[in-house]
Amino acid sequence: MPAGKLPVTPAIRVLRQHDVAFTDHPYDYEVRGGTAVAARELQVDEHITVKTLVMEDDQGHPLLVLMHGDREVSTRGLARALGVRSVTPCAPEAAQKHTGYLVGGTSPFGTRRALPVYVERSILALPRLLINGGRRGYLVGLAPADLVRVLQPTPVDVALTP
Repeated sequence: MPAGKLPVTPAIRVLRQHDVAFTDHPYDYEVRGGTAVAARELQVDEHITVKTLVMEDDQGHPLLVLMHGDREVSTRGLARALGVRSVTPCAPEAAQKHTGYLVGGTSPFGTRRALPVYVERSILALPRLLINGGRRGYLVGLAPADLVRVLQPTPVDVALTP
């Protein structure tokens, strides 16, 4: 991303449309680096970097899960919470088809079509969080209350403890 030139992604359009106060956090993206690289590059705790995971249930219905960067999702626990037999991560091609975003740049805001969103409950207690702004190497900072206001996610307790 050229210095001084921040992207206007579908996610940014949604945030502006909903009058969300957000901060821009571009960083040098590394393939398969995930939230660990973002946290290192931005010099923040990985716990406040929230990853957007595209998953699907046993019927093939896609959904988004927002999880702390330093935690993994218990797919078994998520399936129980949703009342389905199983939940699995989507293949990168399917994730891109469902969201319109490249893996590594997936934002829960401005997806190609509306998808159910589930958020790890403890994320809502953070004073502020960083989440993908719709492009690889670009996070936005915002208040959890704005995330709730725009996405209306369902809180879940599905984080695996490290």
